[in-house]
Amino acid sequence: MKGKILFIFTILMIASLHTFSQQAIIKNEPVSPEKIIKMGLTQTTNSVSTGLNVVSNGVYVYLAPESMDETDPVTNASWSFVSKPVGSNADFNNMSDLWVNFKTDVKGAYNVKMSFTTAKGSHDTTLTVYAADFIGNPAFDGVQPQGLNCMSCHSSDAKFTDIYSRWQSSGHANIFKAQITTPTAHYSPSCMKCHTVGYDHNVVSNNNGFDDKATELGWKWQGPSNVGKWDTLKTQFPGLVAFAEIGCENCHGPASEHALGNGPKSETIMIDAAAGACASCHDEPWRHNKVSEYENSVHSEAIWESGFAQSSGSSYKNNSLGNCIRCHDGNGFINYTKGKTTETKGMTLGDHRSITCATCHDPHGNSNEFSLRTTPASGDTLGNGYAYTEGGVGKTCMSCHKARKDNVSYTKAKVTSSHWGPHSSVQTDVFLGKNAAEFGTAYNTTNVHTLVLQNACVDCHMQATTDTGTVTRDRVGGHSWKMADEEHNYDHTAKCQSCHPGKTKFSDFTAEADYDGNGNTESIQNEVKGLLTKLSIALPPAGIDSISWVDIGALNDEKINKAWWNYQLIANDGSYGMHNAQFAVAILQQSLATLTGVEPDNSAATPKSYELSQNFPNPFNPNTNIRFSIPVSGNVTLKIYDAVGTEVATLTNGFLTAGSYKVNWNAGNNASGVYFYKLTSKNFNMVKKMLLVK
Repeated sequence: MKGKILFIFTILMIASLHTFSQQAIIKNEPVSPEKIIKMGLTQTTNSVSTGLNVVSNGVYVYLAPESMDETDPVTNASWSFVSKPVGSNADFNNMSDLWVNFKTDVKGAYNVKMSFTTAKGSHDTTLTVYAADFIGNPAFDGVQPQGLNCMSCHSSDAKFTDIYSRWQSSGHANIFKAQITTPTAHYSPSCMKCHTVGYDHNVVSNNNGFDDKATELGWKWQGPSNVGKWDTLKTQFPGLVAFAEIGCENCHGPASEHALGNGPKSETIMIDAAAGACASCHDEPWRHNKVSEYENSVHSEAIWESGFAQSSGSSYKNNSLGNCIRCHDGNGFINYTKGKTTETKGMTLGDHRSITCATCHDPHGNSNEFSLRTTPASGDTLGNGYAYTEGGVGKTCMSCHKARKDNVSYTKAKVTSSHWGPHSSVQTDVFLGKNAAEFGTAYNTTNVHTLVLQNACVDCHMQATTDTGTVTRDRVGGHSWKMADEEHNYDHTAKCQSCHPGKTKFSDFTAEADYDGNGNTESIQNEVKGLLTKLSIALPPAGIDSISWVDIGALNDEKINKAWWNYQLIANDGSYGMHNAQFAVAILQQSLATLTGVEPDNSAATPKSYELSQNFPNPFNPNTNIRFSIPVSGNVTLKIYDAVGTEVATLTNGFLTAGSYKVNWNAGNNASGVYFYKLTSKNFNMVKKMLLVK
């Protein structure tokens, strides 16, 4: 008995430890120049932080608890040092929202402990931060560094030699040289804190950065810039050249503990795709506002689901569109561009990275425009196998913003979950007019946008943000990728106006016809929204503006599955027709017509005249089919009347594109007798007689 109790107690203890082991983590918070201002911190006494766990000696580290369960936040946290370097007097300063900071004052490891509380209980967790000095970059512009540098150890590794080669010609490597040699009056030491290695960023510290090295060697900036500045620096102060670029340590952390400590250790240098290192310089509006734009984007949000962790199966191994982590994690996409998969077994929210600067741009530089990462050519394919060549630099966006499935095979399978469908971001499919479920005839996929927008998504979504001083500044365009600021009722139609002058709102783009059949010709977006509403009402459970995937699954009808796919394709695109109006309208109308019994005929040719055929069979009991053709798109009604002229049924009432159609009438609830059916369209009326015999 005692053994059983001990066994149960042991199991409970293990379960308890497992429950709390990942309850929360310590997050090393990046703090940019703009964030210091927004947080109300003093710029002269609070340093910028990259958020890396390897920092320069003499700067502040900002820490906060991050719950691993978004529904179970940390309510209380206390902080202490498990250990810190000998001689360190570092201590914690309380900030707001459970944040604390401390200032490193001796090189070495700072092992921090956080005791925290959530609704589920209390627990401890730790984090180690390393403080180090800078050692400088490898050889640059023909000047060999004086002393140990990154390539001293990594020169035999082909991966590192490739990185080093690309870096030497990158904008990061050459920015300081370019700025001091280009004749200008504005360049000053305040600019150098972002253009060199280790320059003090607010708080003064002696960590062998550019400013410290310049003082040691006797170099002083004497402006203005001119063509001879760089050559003078190279000749008279060669020891400063290794610090006169944006190099390895700007993004990976100072390397003295890694290179000069007790042997190289992976934890004493950082490889992280987080945005903190970029934000330390690219977040100083008004001029340097890339991060301010980015923070207003959905990409900056760490959207995480436990299902992203896929460590087995074909989708994980081949990085197909079925692999969530390929597009939902910054590191995952980087690995995808390198032809690698990402091992996600045991991955948690704490391991997850948003889609950051380094996700799309290679900070080491490459030959692509804007140093965009090169995605595999095989990836320029939709879920239905269509290989696209359109897109220009927008192909980076298109790598992820597309459906994950082939509609043809997928709609044949039973709907078994709420996740059934093309996916939530299908802009590429809609833009190209591809991968919609068809009902016998192909859709017109011609989209003029593919011809005039050479860079697809980028041309419109990354148009420059609005002017400094405007309320919409950084909230639209640029790296926000947003086309509208709903809060301020502003639509960013800057690119649109080159072809559509005077269109300052998306509501200004009026549809060519009353596509949703509500009696009013409205904006394209409202017409598409109207069609979506009508299709929602037609889909199961039918009759209400609500769709039940459970009901759709129970029916297991391919026709309904196709309509459900098409509904999601247009709804999840999010542009409501602006990406490809003709395509959006066509597939919604055909889906709606199919569900309501008005089915497009198999003939693809456009009729030359209006036609209303005799119903078949006739006489009938209780079902009969009525075929009709319309040569011009427009509103069409088909109604049934009894022998005395009373309307008994409406078979169709709405906008139809030019074509041939078939509609079925079930007269099971009607009495035997003569009935009339009447087709009405623009400038056309026709009535025919039929006989119901029971």
